[in-house]
Parts: sequence; structure tokens; C-alpha cells
Amino acid sequence: MKRLIVAVSGASGMVYSQRLICWLVKKGYHVDFLISAPGKKVFEMELGKAANDQAGWRKFFKDQKGLLVYHQNDDFNSPLASGSGARDGMIIIPCSMGMIGRIANGISSSLIERAADVMLKEGKPLALVFRETPLSLIHLENLTRLKKAGAIIIPASPGFYHKPEAIEELVDSLVGRVLKQMGIENELEKEWQAGVPAHLKKE
Repeated sequence: MKRLIVAVSGASGMVYSQRLICWLVKKGYHVDFLISAPGKKVFEMELGKAANDQAGWRKFFKDQKGLLVYHQNDDFNSPLASGSGARDGMIIIPCSMGMIGRIANGISSSLIERAADVMLKEGKPLALVFRETPLSLIHLENLTRLKKAGAIIIPASPGFYHKPEAIEELVDSLVGRVLKQMGIENELEKEWQAGVPAHLKKE
């Protein structure tokens, strides 16, 4: 079973991280959880509450099996700061453009940034789910640099081809796509079912 790092930075889209982590722990995956100070403020703004310790975060994410481990973002003694830490990949969801800029330039001023740096240098999956729009040239250059370094770049843009009837379905479609990119099969992402357009069908 994979052990993943899931980090939250100060960007809109906290419902994605909530759904992702709840799904992972429900399915029995180990999760190392990180959240930045700006991320916590946005988390409280969008979801109405946040926790301050491991017990609180486990309760919030409905972790009844003790699979979630909360790490302080300034704790560089954490195993996440070293390549010897046995983690299978990392997802930053949502990921701010400030965070992307620092990771793209090798700046490790926090444990989130250092853990991401470790993923890149160790050749392990690093998924960056950003929501910023529009994008400046600086944003695009940083994203391109990270893609070249091996990161998985995922804009928070859920699809509508499955005709969603609720926000939860839009959230699930994106979270399912993120999981799939990390090599985790799931029931959240809906498969394309539209078929071939009528004018292209053979008689």
C-alpha cells in the first residue's frame, strides 16, 4: 500500500484536499499531512474550521485507523525532509503559485518545499494541483521548469462531460484524476463514454 505526502498551501480549492485525504484514509492508505500557515487560513475560510494537532486532523479527515500523520511545516527533523524517508509520492493540493515558484527554484524554506524537493531529486511522483488564473509568463515558466524536472502538473479544472449534478461530482472528478496520476485506481474519475460523434460513425 502506498504511503503518500499530501500538502496544502495558501490557494483556493481546499475541498479538493479534504476529499482526497478522506478517500485515501478510508481506502487504507497512509498519509503524511502538511499545511502551510497561509493554507490554514484559506482552509478555515473555505471549510469553516481547521485543526491544530494530529488528533484534530484525524478527526476532521475521518481517520479512524490512525493512518494520517500530521507534520509541522517548520519541522526539518521530520523524515519527510530526507531522501531516506520511505514515501511513494507527494501531492500539493491546492498549490499556490508562490509555492510553485519556490519549488521550481530549489528554495526549501518550509517542510512542504523541502519534501517536494526530495521527491524531485529522488525521482518520485510529485503532483502539483494549482488553481490560479489567468497565468503570467512567470507562472508558465515555473510550471514548465517543474514539468521538465519531473513534476506532474494538474490544473484544478474538472470536466463536465459526465454531466455532473452537484459540486461534489466535480470535486470527485478532479480528485480521481489526481489519484490516477499517482498510480492509484479509483471510482471517482468518470470514464469518457460519449463515443464517436454521429458524423464520423460508419454506416
